[in-house]
Amino acid sequence: MGNKEVSCLNAMPKDLRPEAFFNCWTRKEAFIKAVGMGLSLPLDQFEVTLAPGEPAQLVRTAWDEDEASRWSIKSIDVGESYVAAIAVAARNWFLEYRDVDNTLLGF
Repeated sequence: MGNKEVSCLNAMPKDLRPEAFFNCWTRKEAFIKAVGMGLSLPLDQFEVTLAPGEPAQLVRTAWDEDEASRWSIKSIDVGESYVAAIAVAARNWFLEYRDVDNTLLGF
């Protein structure tokens, strides 16, 4: 995590910190996977939003001041007590997903 993210997390009420931490982690993970660098890209070299209820966003990168404007990160609702995100090198796209009734698939 970057210094700004740590400060944001520490300033938050304690009951919101776990969700904020996992928001941060999954958004960072989505970005490093989308970039294709995995953990070889240091997590303190870019910042994401993390506050519960705040839209997912790549805020900045240390290597290019315009990089964040080329990316979109979206949170994915995967149910209570879970957090997920997806990162795409594009703007103005939307994510559509559906629940699948596994009984119809024979599971």
